Amino acid sequence: MRWVDIREIAIRLEELHPDADNINLRFTDLRSWVVALPEFNDKPDGCNEKVLEAIQMAWIDERD
Repeated sequence: MRWVDIREIAIRLEELHPDADNINLRFTDLRSWVVALPEFNDKPDGCNEKVLEAIQMAWIDERD
């Protein structure tokens, strides 16, 4: 899984953190959770705020 796998990351985050407040989530926490995913295999610093925002939006959509 890489940073570009937005939807897959969102699905996995919802599975692992179903009670997280994904609307008011700090990007530093989101980044840490993504990097900690067992399937994640990309550069930890290979994202920016735009990517993290896309992951957050996909996660919100996934929960709805």
